[in-house]
Amino acid sequence: MTDRELLDLAIEARKYSYAPYSEFHVGAALLTKSGKVYKGCNIENASFGATNCAERTAIFKAVSEGEGDFEAIAIVGGKDGKELELCPPCGICRQVMTEFCDLDTFRIVLGDEHEERSYTLTELLPLSFEGMSK
Repeated sequence: MTDRELLDLAIEARKYSYAPYSEFHVGAALLTKSGKVYKGCNIENASFGATNCAERTAIFKAVSEGEGDFEAIAIVGGKDGKELELCPPCGICRQVMTEFCDLDTFRIVLGDEHEERSYTLTELLPLSFEGMSK
């Protein structure tokens, strides 16, 4: 699967975002090494602490279905009625990725309808905390 195809799936996932408070809608598409894709969107909550990001939604869906070998994730986001913008994952999502993804080979693809950029997890989270499971 190309990065562009993965971004298009993230754009599709963004349509289901629930963001009445920030009005910032995010979609993610997580590619497993077996070729399966898990999509996620951000889901806000009035308490804010109960909000879940699109990236974690996709990862948690995959893990809850027995997947654990990930190749890449595409992320798109933007405000209601505005153009998509580059939307890097938040720190919590980066840390969750560290739990389940290879730091040097897992690709994080950011983009919109016209542009795409790819980063490794190490590039976006240098000196990450790696718990006892690694």
